[in-house]
Amino acid sequence: MPGTWQPLANQPAFNASTMLLLTDGSVMCQESGGTAWWRLAPDEWGDYTNGTWSALAPMADSRLYYASAVLADGRVFVAGGEYHNGAQVDWNLAEIYDPVADAWQSATTPGWTHIGDAPCCVLPDGRVLLGSIDDTRTALYDPAAGAWSPGGDKDDASSEEGFTLLPDGTVLAVEDSAAPKAEKFLPWSNAWVSAGQTPVPIVETNFSIEIGPCLLRPDGTVFQVGGSGHTAVYEPDGDPATPGNWTAGPDFPDNPPGQILKANDAPGCVLPNGHVLCVAGTAPDAGGFAQNGQFFEFDGKLLDAAPAPANAVGNVYEGRLMLLPTGQVLYAQGSPAMEIYTPVGDADDEWRPLVTDVEDELQPGHVYVLRGERLNGMTQAVAYGDDATMATNYPIVRLVSEDGRVHYCRTHGHSTMAVATGRRRVHTSFTVPAGLPHGRYDLRVVANGIASREVEVRVY
Repeated sequence: MPGTWQPLANQPAFNASTMLLLTDGSVMCQESGGTAWWRLAPDEWGDYTNGTWSALAPMADSRLYYASAVLADGRVFVAGGEYHNGAQVDWNLAEIYDPVADAWQSATTPGWTHIGDAPCCVLPDGRVLLGSIDDTRTALYDPAAGAWSPGGDKDDASSEEGFTLLPDGTVLAVEDSAAPKAEKFLPWSNAWVSAGQTPVPIVETNFSIEIGPCLLRPDGTVFQVGGSGHTAVYEPDGDPATPGNWTAGPDFPDNPPGQILKANDAPGCVLPNGHVLCVAGTAPDAGGFAQNGQFFEFDGKLLDAAPAPANAVGNVYEGRLMLLPTGQVLYAQGSPAMEIYTPVGDADDEWRPLVTDVEDELQPGHVYVLRGERLNGMTQAVAYGDDATMATNYPIVRLVSEDGRVHYCRTHGHSTMAVATGRRRVHTSFTVPAGLPHGRYDLRVVANGIASREVEVRVY
């Protein structure tokens, strides 16, 4: 059964593009192509549909279509921009946002002439892997040191590609300029190795080298949405250095009169039930970007139609999906009209975070360490490709009072940014909001919209 859409009660007064989930449970949204950022916070009952907007500090540089990530310390990293001040220049500067100080500061770069719409991925150890759109180089950013080091050379340039973190710590990339090949990055050897070949054309080649989102599912398989209208499924081998196996996935349906739907630049999201919510639209066979998005849920075998929000008009590439701590999905389509998708179905208990150790008496304004299993979730959950990296594989701590009011604690200092960590013990730190009323609360850890079982705590 498909889910349902509902518009926000308080629509923003700006056109939204990149969206990032902050570790305090709020969502920061960029005003498309500019320097302004806004924050969406849920209401006192944890409802994002009735949430409120407030202005955040602006960036120094305007940018559109760029690398972005929430770091293990809770800060936000952005680099590049295909567009800067409205011009297509493949901007090469970077900035970091501190949500506690509500301030941006410039960050170092690899020294490349262009960064543009480069793909990126936060590795399990917290470093950021960045691909070059001009050549086969990659670079590694250490947020703690604020410094870059060379990464291994790829088989092809990273232009238009997406990077997907796998449970074994490797990073998968389908090669856009050398299709149908795929490759994987091995962080421990700083090297790229073959990941085989896709069995069907995934990269659109008659108009561009665009591709759709690539998403790890909780069962360990990877669903690659094609810019061509085809899809493929990847399953890693037991040995991370071996290619793994690809099989053809279901095609998007034809759109009369006989044109296949395409996702040549489009968002995707793994729902708490394990399905992948994705978008495809109509595009002429002669070439062109897909428009007027139609939504689908992939359950591991079938690609079933899902309802589309009222605002899914225009270019599909302008769409953004963001998985919320409630398990709902926020959708923006390059306009002030935003909607929230409520999916049907529950998460498997084996996917839930597990709290094994946390203080049961908390004080407002104090910092505590929480230990457990699967705190980073089973997947990065949110993907697009090169233009909007917005992964959510980090723990969110939620406190619910006896009368049902919801309060989020800011998390930081995650011990890992890996996914699907299984029974391995991991930890994070969280700060209890200042001024939080005294009383009994149910504490839960949320990862990718999936909540742990509650742990009773008291704030005094």
